[in-house]
Amino acid sequence: MKLVAALTAAALLATAGVASAAPSGRRQAVQEILDEVTTDGGALGVQARITGLGTFRSGVAELGSRKPVPHNGTFRIGSNTKPFVSTVALQLVGEGKIALDEPVTRYLTGLVDSRITVRQLLQHTSGLFDYTEALPLDPEGFPSIRYKTWDPLELVKIGTSRPLAFEPGAQHSYSNTNYIVIGLLIEKVTGRPYARAVEQRILKPLHLNDTVLPGADLDVPGPHAHGYYPDASGKPVDVTRLNPSWGGAAGEMISTTRDLDTFLNALLAGKLLKPLQQKELLKTTAASPDYGLGVSVLQLSCKTLYGHDGLIHGYSTMMIGTQDKRVMLSITHAANGRAPGGIGIKLLETVYCR
Repeated sequence: MKLVAALTAAALLATAGVASAAPSGRRQAVQEILDEVTTDGGALGVQARITGLGTFRSGVAELGSRKPVPHNGTFRIGSNTKPFVSTVALQLVGEGKIALDEPVTRYLTGLVDSRITVRQLLQHTSGLFDYTEALPLDPEGFPSIRYKTWDPLELVKIGTSRPLAFEPGAQHSYSNTNYIVIGLLIEKVTGRPYARAVEQRILKPLHLNDTVLPGADLDVPGPHAHGYYPDASGKPVDVTRLNPSWGGAAGEMISTTRDLDTFLNALLAGKLLKPLQQKELLKTTAASPDYGLGVSVLQLSCKTLYGHDGLIHGYSTMMIGTQDKRVMLSITHAANGRAPGGIGIKLLETVYCR
C-alpha cells in the first residue's frame, strides 16, 4: 500500500481538524487523536512512537478484553517490508553486484519482460500487474487462502499473466509483484533467500531483535495486539494468525515501533547505504513524483517526510519522518477490519507543523 495514496486523499479533511499544539501540549494533542480513532474511528487499538515525545497507546489488545495495547508490541508491518528489501538491493548495487538500469532478465532469465529494469521494479514504474489484485483477499475469499503457503514464483506468474499496464518507465503504478521479483533477484545474486540477506545486512547490525521475516509461520511472536477482519457476513474474525507468504518480499515482515524507528533513523541518516545509493533511494522523477526506490515522499504543509506504510489483514502501519524526528504508528483493526481514514495526515501535521 502506497503511503501517499493512503494519506493524501484525506489530507484536506484531516488537516482542517488539527489542533494547534505548543510543545508542552503536543503529547496531549497526539493522545487525543489516537483516542479519537479507537473511540469513533473503527480501530481496536493503536500504538505510536514519536521522536522527542515518547510512546503512546489507546484502545485494547483484544476484543472483549480490557488488556491495553502493549507500548512496544509486535505487529505485522505489511508493505513497510519494502524499504528493508530495497535497502538490501541498493547495498548490492553499491557492491557492484546489481546494476540499477540493467534489465532484470540479465540476472533472472525470462522471468519478466526484458525491457524492465531493476530501478523500475524498485520505483513501481515497471507496468507489472499487481498479483494481489487477483488473490481472494476480500472477506468472502480470504478464509480459503488464510493458511496457504505461496511460492514467490507462483506469485510472479500471476503478476506476469496479464499484459503490462504501460511501457516500462512511463509512469508509476504501485505493484507488489515488483518486490516479489526483487526478493528473487536478491536470492539469485547472494545465493541465499532474501530473508537471510535482510537479517544479515540489516537486522543483526542494527540489533533489531524483535523484527522477523516469518515466511510461512502463522504466529506473531511476543506481546501483541490482535488484528481482526470481517467474514462474509460482516462478523469480526481474529486473523492475528495467518500465513503471510502471499506477501513475501512485498509485505511479510513483523516488527515493533522501536525497531522500525531504529531502522528508519539509520536509513535516513545514510548509515546503511553508500552516498550514491543514498541519493538514488530518495530520488523521485516526473514519472514517479512521490516515490523513490522503496521509500514514499510525503509533502506536508511545512516539511517533506520520507517513509512507507503497510496494510495487511488485521493491521495498518506507518513509519515516516526525517533524520531528526520520526513517527511510528500501528493500528490494529477492529470489527469492521478497515483502517481509519485521516489519522495519518492529522497526526503528522500535529507533530511537525502545528
